[in-house]
Amino acid sequence: MTTPWGEPALARFPEDPRDRLRAWDASDEYLLSHLADRQVPLSGTVVAVGDRWGALVTALAAYRPTQITDSWLGQEATRANLARNGVEPGTVRLLTTQDPPPGRIDVLLVRVPKSLALLEDQLLRLAPAVHEGTVVVGTGMVKEIHTSTLGLFERILGPTRTSLAERKARLILCTPDPALRRPANPWPYRYTLPDGIGPVSGRTVVNHAGVFCADRLDIGTRFFLGHLPAPGGGRVVDLGCGNGVVGTATALADPRAEVLFVDESFQAVASAEATYRENDVPGHAEFRVGDGLTGVPDGSVDLVLNNPPFHSHQATTDATARRMFAGARRTLRPGGELWVIGNRHLGYHVTLRRLFGNSEVVASDPKFVVLRAVRR
Repeated sequence: MTTPWGEPALARFPEDPRDRLRAWDASDEYLLSHLADRQVPLSGTVVAVGDRWGALVTALAAYRPTQITDSWLGQEATRANLARNGVEPGTVRLLTTQDPPPGRIDVLLVRVPKSLALLEDQLLRLAPAVHEGTVVVGTGMVKEIHTSTLGLFERILGPTRTSLAERKARLILCTPDPALRRPANPWPYRYTLPDGIGPVSGRTVVNHAGVFCADRLDIGTRFFLGHLPAPGGGRVVDLGCGNGVVGTATALADPRAEVLFVDESFQAVASAEATYRENDVPGHAEFRVGDGLTGVPDGSVDLVLNNPPFHSHQATTDATARRMFAGARRTLRPGGELWVIGNRHLGYHVTLRRLFGNSEVVASDPKFVVLRAVRR
């Protein structure tokens, strides 16, 4: 990536030679050029929110910035990119969206997230640290910035305008208004599940901002809940757990099961744990933020339940699903099973047959399919 501060070498995490997606885009370069062209003072507290793979804080490492991210993979990419470019550990402060934010912010850089809810939550959390002299610059590709995006900046921080587009990227320029009366933060959000979906019928879901389907049960999960395997005890993993509804349903149906909730999103794992605790579920559960099943011992799991994502920010990719399936094969005991819910068009059965040597359709409808693969 070419910046006014040099050309840092950047990569996504984990590195995959088959993945040709870059660790930055034109919006990162546009924001960095803007800071240099306008000679924005960077001697105070610089905070970068949503810096997806660490491009911004790596370029600005000399100013000891703070990064705030919801992504464990993004945070690990940042660590790797900083090391790759010779930045000493501790130079850049790495926080999650669940951590207390800095008490004062002099320069706030916002990489617009896909989720408007996550943007709302983070701006409301950071607003008390913003003062009249804070420089606030948001960035994103044109297709990511909408009237509703600008409305959040305006409503929470102060008067907002956009730049001209460059290479399909745009900047959001906001002038903080300390006298602005901000709304209360509506996150996390709670709702009651409908009847007719098994053990979690009528139960409460707790969703932190940015987690998929924050205010309702999505139709894919609803279909999966109607076709979960019979209780069998043992070690169960809700892989890519989101708000934890699937793992909570499993634990309610089978108090003997030990359920591990895993997601790479800090917001998701916080939601899963809150959902589980809210419903006084019996049995034992563990909650872990990380890259799928990395760190789970080989042959230690009886059942993996998985609804893999097929987007990485704005890009469509099956890289995450492939890693999840491979991790499941490694960690399952012989005879252990991977159950997957996915859109029919994604063709997960092909990948499962390649990895496991088998794939069975458990249930399907015009949109979704539930697949079962057995570790031989």
